[in-house]
Amino acid sequence: MKKRNNIKKLSVIGIFGAMAFVLMLLSFTIAGPYKLDFSEVPVMIGAFAFGPVAGVTIETIKIILDVVLGGASDTAYVGEMANLLMGISFVVPASIIYYRHKTKKQAFIGLAVGTLVMVIVAAILNIFVLLPLYAKLYFDTSLEALLSVYGFTDLLKFIFVVNVPFNILKGVANSVIVIIIYKRISSVIKAKDSD
Repeated sequence: MKKRNNIKKLSVIGIFGAMAFVLMLLSFTIAGPYKLDFSEVPVMIGAFAFGPVAGVTIETIKIILDVVLGGASDTAYVGEMANLLMGISFVVPASIIYYRHKTKKQAFIGLAVGTLVMVIVAAILNIFVLLPLYAKLYFDTSLEALLSVYGFTDLLKFIFVVNVPFNILKGVANSVIVIIIYKRISSVIKAKDSD
């Protein structure tokens, strides 16, 4: 019985990974190099249902599918690395908080904390790693030249005007959808577990 439930759990995690990949393909540009998508919704639902390790697994499946199917070519893999790291920084704290006490209040707190952690991690990684790497690998130029493409001369100004608001929007948008649909989907998942 336990083995059967584990197979079902792995199947659901795989399905959520594929769903997250499809939702990532449906992204649209918000500002500068940043694209908004709702791929964190199935990741977060899986993490809420099965825990943080499942969330990281779903996030990883999403990125592997994108790399294997050729999506990484338009960002020199920097976009995929960013998506993976931001996704993990959002999903892990949120699911740890929710998974310990599964209440709606804990879900709200978890999603708020996850959004805050993602915003902070995104800002730090973009300053020191992601934007310099993106400038070098994709544009073969300096960070200053990349920023000028988006109308900025100062990196910190770019982070606070573009990066931080973008990640707040991404966290809030994905969180709202998770709050709206999680209970319905979790009851289906639990029903499948009890089959």
